Amino acid sequence: MSKAMTGAKMVVQALVDQGVDVVFGYPGGAVLPIYDEIFQQNHIQHVLVRHEQAAVHAAEGYARSTGKPGVALVTSGPGATNAVTGLTDALMDSIPIIVLTGQVPTFMIGSDAFQEADTVGITRPCTKHNWLVKETDDLARVLHEAFHVATSGRPGPVLIDIPKDVQFATGKYTEKKARKSYYQPQVKGDITSITELAAAMEKAKRPIFYTGGGVINSGPAASQLLRELVAATNFPVTSTLMGLGAYPASGDNWLGMLGMHGLYEANMAMHGCDLMINIGARFDDRITGTLDKFSPNSKKAHIDIDVSSINKVVHVDIPIVGDVAHVLEDLLKVWKSRGRKTNVEGLSKWWDQINEWRKVDCLKFKQEGKIIKPQYALQRLEALTKGHDRYITTEVGQHQMWAAQYLGFEDPNRWMTSGGLGTMGYGFPASVGVQMAHRDALVINVAGEASWLMNMQEMGTTMQYGLPVKQFILNNERLGMVRQWQQLLHGERYSSSWSESLPDFVKLAEAFGAKGIRCDDPANLDDAIMEMINYDGPVVFDCLVEKHENCFPMIPSGKPHNEMLLGDASTEGAIQGAGQALV
Repeated sequence: MSKAMTGAKMVVQALVDQGVDVVFGYPGGAVLPIYDEIFQQNHIQHVLVRHEQAAVHAAEGYARSTGKPGVALVTSGPGATNAVTGLTDALMDSIPIIVLTGQVPTFMIGSDAFQEADTVGITRPCTKHNWLVKETDDLARVLHEAFHVATSGRPGPVLIDIPKDVQFATGKYTEKKARKSYYQPQVKGDITSITELAAAMEKAKRPIFYTGGGVINSGPAASQLLRELVAATNFPVTSTLMGLGAYPASGDNWLGMLGMHGLYEANMAMHGCDLMINIGARFDDRITGTLDKFSPNSKKAHIDIDVSSINKVVHVDIPIVGDVAHVLEDLLKVWKSRGRKTNVEGLSKWWDQINEWRKVDCLKFKQEGKIIKPQYALQRLEALTKGHDRYITTEVGQHQMWAAQYLGFEDPNRWMTSGGLGTMGYGFPASVGVQMAHRDALVINVAGEASWLMNMQEMGTTMQYGLPVKQFILNNERLGMVRQWQQLLHGERYSSSWSESLPDFVKLAEAFGAKGIRCDDPANLDDAIMEMINYDGPVVFDCLVEKHENCFPMIPSGKPHNEMLLGDASTEGAIQGAGQALV
């Protein structure tokens, strides 16, 4: 069934048909026909951000907290180029978003027209797929196809570039199910490989589940199946930064996050395991470190929907291409049908060893005197917000790693952070997207003062739309992670790692009409956090913390997982004592 309508109206109609309820964007000349159609309807709310990068990050936050695709709308030229960082961020972290860009009229393409850019060429490397639509009759098909591509298989960002004359012209609009897509990724895993993995699980003495964002991207069923599998096997489970919440932080089998700033017990277990089961992770370099020293004595299995990720970084013994939920469902069935067997004696000794590593207490710190330790700030934030309907976003840097270490996530889709690209400026606009999706929830952006300033203009967005997001800034007046690396790896030469001109964050908040809170005394921290939580509106919380605190544990560049740097408060001699246990 088809209807005649303008290209601009097709865009809005397709968004409605796809179930979109909010679009983040910024208008400009090349998208004014679409904005005119948005003005004339009541199905979709448009959120006017203050920068196009923020529109894409907000769409990411919306997508990650809901499991539905996020949508951003920007104009041609600089509007599109400003969206590139968000597109690349979404590509690295497998986030389903649809970015609609305006383009100069088709007859002007290639003439260096005002606000013209080769948007398709520029964004080809940072999208899952993109389209330049030159015929209005093709627009509806492309719009529906874009949603399918963004959300199917390994999720990711897509972009549709729409010339202005295509928006004005009339064409035929077809409904979303009018055409079957050519893109049909494999979702069911090979049963022979799944059976091979079940057999390996039966024999393993030192197994570990290594989970990633793919578990969360697969949907709620995947997280539930993971929990069932962990409970049934009693195997330990760890996660990447992107996978936090797939398995509950309060679970008995939880080892914490692994990787460069992962927990001691998680990294030691990864180094010493004899069966590594990678579920929806991509062997990122922040996890593996030096490849020839990564988990050197293990058989490796890898479950991933993206066939290009299999054997891309680490060669595995049991590759399984498929959707995590489908594969875990079949794995549980096969494992149960074979008698639910595990190596009980080996597993018991493995847990004894893991519990010894836990005694190192790698996140231990000393809160002394009148200066707030950043770890203490997050520990108190966790304690005081734990019972709330809470969503956490972060910027990028030390505060991000401390948040991953000290905040516990019981469910998926509650943790939004920039993993693969490490985008400073991500967290604030992402928190806007999350709050738009969950208007009554407590949404907190854990930030560093440097990252937060990159998109601080979005305070205007929070005020305009009444979004009570809380900006929890750990202010050390430094580019904390840069400074840490300069201290540890560059001879304490602190080149451009601090700003000599920071704003008064309380006055800045008040200038926008929001609430500003400053705390510099640990004795007052709880009361200040409760004031932030209880305020019914946007808050900028300026938490002045220890300026030269380092984030530990840390695996130095070129070192294996069993050679970590630990903080002074952790058990002395832990590396030398525990690191040899399984050699």
